Amino acid sequence: MSEPRPNYITPAGYAVLKAEYDQLLGEERPKLVDVIAWAAGNGDRSENGDYIYGRKRLREIDRRLGFLAKRMKAARVVDPATQTERGRAWFGATVTIADEDDNHRTLELVGDDEADAGKGRIGWNSPMARALRGSAVGDVRTVALPAGAKEVEVMAIVYP
Repeated sequence: MSEPRPNYITPAGYAVLKAEYDQLLGEERPKLVDVIAWAAGNGDRSENGDYIYGRKRLREIDRRLGFLAKRMKAARVVDPATQTERGRAWFGATVTIADEDDNHRTLELVGDDEADAGKGRIGWNSPMARALRGSAVGDVRTVALPAGAKEVEVMAIVYP
């Protein structure tokens, strides 16, 4: 089996994954197991809502725990503050870009698990982040977007 592709992530992003994993494994799952055991002791399981829902939710939790475990195992924690080449856009950079209509946007290049487009945090493997990787201030890059190719100019690059 091939090694999973590295899952670049900031220290804060890794802490969020770990916190969710710990909460599900340490709190939610044990409570649910107790409810299922109690419901199973009530007799007929075919019409027992607590039992049926509990088993369904337990499968969901176990699936999520497996996903989180795999993502954390593949995680390669990178602290953007330690970036030595600060003149180019690499992981963790906050990049200000301008499009053809001179609309400015500020984007932070983060791990795919921490991406939140509404807050300007784009995943490292997104089309925009791939286009911006390695760029310097003044570079013009072409981004392949669903609506068609778009050119953006890098206006500023900042690291924490």
